[in-house]
Order: sequence, then C-alpha cells, then structure tokens
Amino acid sequence: MPRINFFVLSTDIKGKINEKDFFGNWIFALIATTSQANARDTEHYMLIDDALNSSGANEALSPEIKLHFAGEKRMRYQKKLGTFTTNRKTNAVFKSDKTSCEWAMLSALKTLQERALKEGGNAVINIESYYNKNPYQSTSKYECHAGATVTGVALRGTVVKR
Repeated sequence: MPRINFFVLSTDIKGKINEKDFFGNWIFALIATTSQANARDTEHYMLIDDALNSSGANEALSPEIKLHFAGEKRMRYQKKLGTFTTNRKTNAVFKSDKTSCEWAMLSALKTLQERALKEGGNAVINIESYYNKNPYQSTSKYECHAGATVTGVALRGTVVKR
C-alpha cells in the first residue's frame, strides 16, 4: 500500500530545506493534534452525594432552598412556579474529571437555587440531568461530560413554593 506523506519538505537548488514549508508543516501538526485533544467528550455518571458532600458544596449551595432529585419521594407543595434548565461549564484544565464534574454540578445546582429565589420558590423538585436536551433521571447519579479543557453539566428542575 502506498504511503501518503502530508509533511512534504521542498528543497532549493542547493538541497537546503525550505524553512516556510518546515514551519508550515510543524504548525499543521500542532493544530491537528491539539484539535483532537480538545475534541474529547467523556460521558460520566457521577454520584450526586459526592458533589453534595464535596468541600465546595457548603459555600456554593444554600440550605434555604431544598433540592429534590427526580425519582425521590414526592414532596408536597403549594404552588408550581415553572420548570427551568441550566447548562453550566467549568474549566477542566489541570483538574480530574471527578473534580471538574463536581464543580459543574454545584454550579448548576446553585443556578437552579438562584432561579427558585427569583421566582419566589423555596425548593427545586424533579431535578434531572438534561445534557443535549436528553433527560436522565436518577436519585443517585448525574450526567457530566468532560473534555480536555471544559466540563459541563446540564440540569432541569421544577421550582415550587412549599
């Protein structure tokens, strides 16, 4: 089978390598490998409790706005104020997937709590993962997508007044 060489170096009359070709090929190789590394999109199903018990949870989340995940025992409420989505991203550079997923999860939960306050609610119920608008319901896990530089969590929940 013939070998295809994408890195072609031309030479001048004296056999000296053309520097423009050399550096052009080097830049092409750098871009090609960088774009492949950034294209990573690893799907994880992480434990909700790990995020809620992480070191940043107490600082990020309000104990005043209750959080209930889809599938948990139904909670009684006075008024349903709407269903809302959030899609939060975090920097994943130099972080493990677990750590960056927890940060993104806490950020998404905080956003839902802030929305509850804005709407006059005091709880968010039926919280489910909603990555790429695909619902995933679990009382113990959430969906997280980790890339080389960015990690994301998308959630959907219903704000209520208890």
